[in-house]
Amino acid sequence: MKKKSYLSLFFLPLLFIIVALLPACKKNNNDSSAPPVIASIKSYVASPNDTVLHSAVAKGQWVVITGQNLQNATQISFDGVPASFNIALLAPNSAVVQIPTIQFSTIDTAKLYTVKYATTAGSTTFSFKLGPAAPTITSISNVFAAPGDSIFLYGADLVLVQRLVYGGTPIPSFKSSLDGSSLGFLMPAATPTSQILVTTKSGTVRDTINATPTITRISNENANQGDSVFVYGTYLKNLQSLSFAGVPITSFKESSNAGSVRFVMPASTKSGPVSLTTKFGTVTTSYNVYTPTYLQDGVIANMDNGWSFNGLNGWWAKGMCAVNNPANDSFGWLTHTTAFDGFFGKDNTVFVYLQTDALGAGKGGYSDYGTSLSNNQWVPTANLSDPVGNWAIKFEMSVPNAWNGGTLCFTTGFAGSNYVARYEPWQVSSSSTANYTTKGWQTVTIPLSSFRASDPSEGAGKGASVASLTALLGSTGNTSLTIYVYNFDTASTKTGFYGAFDNIRIVKIK
Repeated sequence: MKKKSYLSLFFLPLLFIIVALLPACKKNNNDSSAPPVIASIKSYVASPNDTVLHSAVAKGQWVVITGQNLQNATQISFDGVPASFNIALLAPNSAVVQIPTIQFSTIDTAKLYTVKYATTAGSTTFSFKLGPAAPTITSISNVFAAPGDSIFLYGADLVLVQRLVYGGTPIPSFKSSLDGSSLGFLMPAATPTSQILVTTKSGTVRDTINATPTITRISNENANQGDSVFVYGTYLKNLQSLSFAGVPITSFKESSNAGSVRFVMPASTKSGPVSLTTKFGTVTTSYNVYTPTYLQDGVIANMDNGWSFNGLNGWWAKGMCAVNNPANDSFGWLTHTTAFDGFFGKDNTVFVYLQTDALGAGKGGYSDYGTSLSNNQWVPTANLSDPVGNWAIKFEMSVPNAWNGGTLCFTTGFAGSNYVARYEPWQVSSSSTANYTTKGWQTVTIPLSSFRASDPSEGAGKGASVASLTALLGSTGNTSLTIYVYNFDTASTKTGFYGAFDNIRIVKIK
């Protein structure tokens, strides 16, 4: 049965012109009773219209088959896959045909690189290298897979594979996905750390097995001795060494997904970076951890040094200062009490906390539910031309009670309400929320690029990001910080907010 497909009116005139331009000056030796003969396959594009194709990547392009006795086609196949054709585009010396969609993972490889042309009088086969593009590799499913575990290379055109070498080990058995986007095999017994090589009919691709670790955040950068600390990131597996603030960590536990490492905070007396090493490389934070220091540049509030601390510029009805009290441990290690007994005691720790009831729509703000912290040098003047996102506010926060609704807002003394940074960890998506709590103190990082202008429809902190550090901090980089709770929603919040803050500091993160 003849298969028909109809081109748009736009292409038909062009194709007829191509057919007309094909060589016609030779003596006509066509015989409808003789089998077809293919002389060449050419590009159908009018300029140039006589480009002979010796190979092509299958992507649905149109070609012109030239030869003899081509007018009565019954089937035209590329790599064994039948093509649809329009009999109006067939002539004794030419046939205009679109290369069909070919799934190379399922074809009969004995018919690869062939074009078969059948008519009522017979058929002919013509050699034509038509295949997929050269293979590419974009990722590896699990570089830490155990010997014998399934592993996948992801990419494109991973079909017609002739050879696979993973980390120097030849892989004898592998399987391509139907669309060629993945290549599956079993992890070899050797522990590979070098190159991947995949050779297909269309070419060879080489890639490096690269799982250089990264650190994205740390659960508590100012933990107390004995606290559990988590380092989060990627490729955190098979650690060879780990140090926290310069202190070697000899006992730790890696998560099964290589996304975190847990350890118990040792005794530490100085600040320093976090650094870890795996067989793939080393990563070290650009900032220091364990920074409970006082009255230095970049420290906005650390209130553990008696009355001389960088602390509250003034506190309001719901923004208070507190000290720890082992009898009331709602904030974890740094516990809450409104009593100031033992304020200067060796084991007491001072912090800021805010407490609200559920807030009605549009309720909250600095005067009733906020606190203002003293001026200090946020960023050195020499760095005020840095990109805004290179710097961040970091602080430890403890939220012992469920928090759902109401936004923690941050503003600077220089920019005021012109730029607001919002913090809403209870916001799961644009349409759903969930109660948020912490287990003791957790480190929060808010890049200064999170300070945004007001948006006409969504309100403060939802517009364009602040363009420069000086627009946020002023020409000197010395300003104050205000924290308050506000309900931007049109309905009341599901809960109030009860949380504490300490070690508020400005850190260079890039």
